[in-house]
Amino acid sequence: MAGRTLYDKIWETHTVERLSTGQDQIFIGLHLIHEITTAPAFDMLREKGFDIAFPERTFATVDHIVPTDMRSRPFLDSQAEELLKALEKNITQFGIEFYGLDSHRQGIVHVIGPQLGLTQPGMTLACGDSHTSTHAAFGALAFGIGTSQVRDVLATQSLAMDKLKVRRINVSGRLPEGVYAKDVILSIIRKLGVGGGRGFVYEYGGSVIEKMDMEERMTVCNMSIEGGALVGYINPDSTTCDYLSGREFVPKGEEFKRAVAYWKSVASDADARYDDVVNIEGSAIEPTVTWGINPGQAVGISEKLPYPEKLSDPEGAKRAYEHMGWQPGSPILGTPIDVAFVGSCTNSRLSDLRAAANIAKGRRVHPSIRALVVPGSTEIKALAEKEGLHQVFTDAGFEWREAGCSMCLGMNPDKLKGREICASSSNRNFIGRQGSPGGRTLLMSPAMVVASAINGKIADVREFA
Repeated sequence: MAGRTLYDKIWETHTVERLSTGQDQIFIGLHLIHEITTAPAFDMLREKGFDIAFPERTFATVDHIVPTDMRSRPFLDSQAEELLKALEKNITQFGIEFYGLDSHRQGIVHVIGPQLGLTQPGMTLACGDSHTSTHAAFGALAFGIGTSQVRDVLATQSLAMDKLKVRRINVSGRLPEGVYAKDVILSIIRKLGVGGGRGFVYEYGGSVIEKMDMEERMTVCNMSIEGGALVGYINPDSTTCDYLSGREFVPKGEEFKRAVAYWKSVASDADARYDDVVNIEGSAIEPTVTWGINPGQAVGISEKLPYPEKLSDPEGAKRAYEHMGWQPGSPILGTPIDVAFVGSCTNSRLSDLRAAANIAKGRRVHPSIRALVVPGSTEIKALAEKEGLHQVFTDAGFEWREAGCSMCLGMNPDKLKGREICASSSNRNFIGRQGSPGGRTLLMSPAMVVASAINGKIADVREFA
């Protein structure tokens, strides 16, 4: 009998029962919420007269709508203020732990979960946010859910779900200098497509993945949804356990030793059977930049923009060129930019800021560029400041901000204007994603963002070594 995958093991241990619909009722071990998708869910509970089944398993923060410069209340944006008020009312009424603007634990939900040790291997984790698969870097089944499912988790601590197939993605060999985890996941999405993961869970492995630290692994898993996969996980190992040791919500002493034994046991068996296997050579990956209107429309920094007829979705490529205003066959290198943004749940952790600061040190942002660095949590901001990273950025001409989602999406004051082009370390480049219907977003690693900010145009970070 073939061995089992991590997905099989966690699914089996969290299945409550098989439903008449053919779905499985899956117990959710940890539920994270923020201000955007929760207010209607709580209203639905009140309408039905329901309480929360396990309030101690839900944790709340505020991230999407918070200004990253002036945080005084009430917010200038009345809608943002109302969303935060609603969250504050709901967590008070239902007794939920909340990390608000006055908390040292506040930050982007997918940053603070691992940071606090709430996220642990072997668990099921849900959040009303697309990028919840970030947490699956720890060997968990973590996925985004909609508002009605947020209601279901609050009321029952479970969800009705269909089991998916498992695709193993091996990234082997060794990454070249100047190539980061962001380049790896952009290359995977480019190869498999933005819809390639539909119906699949992704299991990332291979020597490149195994050598990554936890923050790099989170970057890879974060963008699984951009490839169409609900979940993208990495098997837990010593790197995982070392990261978790000593964190606030992680067991201590003998309990930690028992936890480690369990965590490692949920990893996929050596003889696990997969529904599909994809192999990628890490040494072939170079600094990667998106050129279009979805994360799969990407090229290596040395490549030219592709001709639509040579792509699997020529019509989608034509729409992208219409919006971006570029011509096939042109180089991505040297493309002028207007804005540079380092941040988001993909790339706002301490190692991201260190990599960005390493490029910024002793250099200056081009005078035509508006440049922001936004840490992913209040704690990361404090740690970065302790290391003096904030000074490196401000000396270089970047704005150093408070923690939040910032320019990743247009739900706070950090937005593009008109037809501005943004070099961004975030995760989505859809039309209007960064707040302007005409805005244009180029996704890349934090180090590439800084290199481009300094040049005033898309640059190859390898030239800044």
